[in-house]
Amino acid sequence: MATEANSCLRELTIEIPAEEVERETERVTREFARAARLPGFRPGKAPPQLVRRRFWDDIKSEVVHSLVPSSLESAFRERKLAPVGQPSIAELTFEPEQPLRFKATFEVLPEIELGDYKGLEFEPAKVELTEEDLERELEALREQAATYEPVEDRPAAEADTVVASMVGVVTEPKERRDPIRLDDVRIPLGADSTLPAFREALRGVRVGEERQFSVTYPDDYPQGDLGGRTVAFTAQVKSVQCKQLPVLDDEFAQQARLPQLAGGQVSDAKTLEELKAKLREHLEAARAQREKELTRQRLLDALLARHDFPVPEALVEEQMNARLQRQVRALVAQGIDPRRVDVDWRRAWRAGREAAIRETRLGLLLDRIAAAESLEATDEELTQEIERLAGQSQQTPEAVRARLTKEGNLDSIKHAIRSEKVIDFLLASARLSASSRG
Repeated sequence: MATEANSCLRELTIEIPAEEVERETERVTREFARAARLPGFRPGKAPPQLVRRRFWDDIKSEVVHSLVPSSLESAFRERKLAPVGQPSIAELTFEPEQPLRFKATFEVLPEIELGDYKGLEFEPAKVELTEEDLERELEALREQAATYEPVEDRPAAEADTVVASMVGVVTEPKERRDPIRLDDVRIPLGADSTLPAFREALRGVRVGEERQFSVTYPDDYPQGDLGGRTVAFTAQVKSVQCKQLPVLDDEFAQQARLPQLAGGQVSDAKTLEELKAKLREHLEAARAQREKELTRQRLLDALLARHDFPVPEALVEEQMNARLQRQVRALVAQGIDPRRVDVDWRRAWRAGREAAIRETRLGLLLDRIAAAESLEATDEELTQEIERLAGQSQQTPEAVRARLTKEGNLDSIKHAIRSEKVIDFLLASARLSASSRG
């Protein structure tokens, strides 16, 4: 039976005959009897009926754990059902010499009826590279190379950075919680990311000065659980620093570090013009990659728009968990302890729900098209991907394959390759919209 809210949800009421239940009960009772120690009987010699009465709750639990999974598997096979996630068991009744009855609630993969997926019409993305982009990248390099000079002879100005130790107490809503303590926190007064309350409270401070002020955080504030709360801060100013940007000249060009796209290595440019040429080359590569990603996004949006079907909640939550794990791994890779990061992980998990639903629908749809078009990852393609991963991790292909096999991730790699083949297949048959041809 399916529910109205989720047509992937199914329910089965299962009854295991009394004879089968009794056979399993006798088997479990014999196992208990071998180890049972009861007064007046040698080990293993106590009568089965006495053992059953003495250990009935434990015997009952063993029988249930033995019969319920096997009966579920049989029911799934008979009905040709492929459950997703763990079934939920309810309304279980088990009495001596009676059938064992229970209700199982579970999810199944949706039946996807393919619509038109060949010849998808959409407008490919166009990303322009301008001189303003180059100037912004140069300015970003200057910001990376900026130095900070202490200011002693004047109050903090709009462009300065204030370094302070702060203690905050949540005043609204009223609740019992420990004070917020921040040591040597850097507050750039002119940055867009700095809340206006901090800028207004700390503008004009001097080293050694103490300021008291309140901050009401936006409801969607991403860090910690401060969203919607008002905090009364006491800030002790330790230093005021003035940012010094390097001059854009040949000397700067020789010391500048190229963007992360190019590996972040020190530039080998001799002149500022050479540096600009290298930056333009990297920006062009980034532009082409971004254009490719956006075009692919539009293709997949067009595909999803033609296919509407429910998705199992178990798969959605699996995607949400995977997204959160990727965030945690990214922090660990940077040497950051996720437990010490001021992030509301539960909120971050919930915030990924809509994206997880989309990814789940897309994955199921691509799998369905792959089956319809007989698209699979070949051994050669798998080997090429392993070699690519080996190059990234500076390991041998054999070591990478062994690790993926041990971790059980080899099938995930095959699945990713197959999905990419489906997307390439869809792109090859897609049609440009009229506006893009113009």
